[in-house]
Amino acid sequence: MNELSALRGLRADAPLPDPDELAAPRARLTAVLRETRPQRAAPARRRTLLVGAATAGALAVTAGIVATLPEDGTRASGRKGPQVLSAGASADALELAAATVERHDGTEPGPKQWVYEKSAVFVQGKPQSSEEWTRWDGTGHANLPGIPPSGDISDFDPDELQVWYGPNQEEKWKKEGYDDRSQRQFYRFLATLPSDPDRMMKRIREEHAIGSVDGETRAQRDWREISVLYRSVLIPPNAQAGLFRALAKIPGARVTTGVKDPLGRAAIGVRVTYAEKTPSGWQGKQEFFFEPGSYAYLGESRDDGEMVSARAAWGVVDKPGARP
Repeated sequence: MNELSALRGLRADAPLPDPDELAAPRARLTAVLRETRPQRAAPARRRTLLVGAATAGALAVTAGIVATLPEDGTRASGRKGPQVLSAGASADALELAAATVERHDGTEPGPKQWVYEKSAVFVQGKPQSSEEWTRWDGTGHANLPGIPPSGDISDFDPDELQVWYGPNQEEKWKKEGYDDRSQRQFYRFLATLPSDPDRMMKRIREEHAIGSVDGETRAQRDWREISVLYRSVLIPPNAQAGLFRALAKIPGARVTTGVKDPLGRAAIGVRVTYAEKTPSGWQGKQEFFFEPGSYAYLGESRDDGEMVSARAAWGVVDKPGARP
């Protein structure tokens, strides 16, 4: 079976990269296809699959990857719904994702700009949305709906934008050393990470400080780390690529095509399943969702859907209350 034919539908609106740079992942794709596809007497029709690259917010479309795949029209049209790729095909799909995102523009927002995110969490199957604005230098934050104050809330209006300005968070972090970096500081930390996924995750485990859990395997800890990292709206291209390559090295991780994210959008999934409860309390299917083509993070589902969250919209704006 040509498992990677399930990847069609990825956007084709991006310029092409240097072919030599992507020769290795393209060769691996060809090898997978030769191993999984039975020999046919008649030559198969061929199609071109373009994996485009488009970023969110201020990040621009800068890259694409071309692979030419044989297609069996009857088989391709007969498959519907989610398709779980094999370990080898999953690794190749994640490498394509990494090669795409690492060519994104990593230009930072300005210090007085705000990172916008509209997110949803699901309570009893129903989404509850909220909007959040965070100033890039860490000196401002805004919420909608606002957070009720303690005490008398008779005059509280949840539909009124709640804006907070505070002291220089970055200077406080430098002096006190606590792990509450501004988005700018965290972005710059991620930008320093090595490209090798093993070395990258080692640095993250040492410095990200989500806390160790006794008895947890390194792969389980890495999945938790990655889950927390994806809460950042903007991640530099090198770290985005490293995360996809790190996911490819987690035992049992599989790519699933033809899925829907928690908000019903077309998505590519990356999942792992824990048959037994992990020391950190996770059990069942854990899955990240990404936008086909751009590989932007869309949300995740934990513990067989017990905890579900989604990123509905995001970007960079010039003031709190503005939307991209």
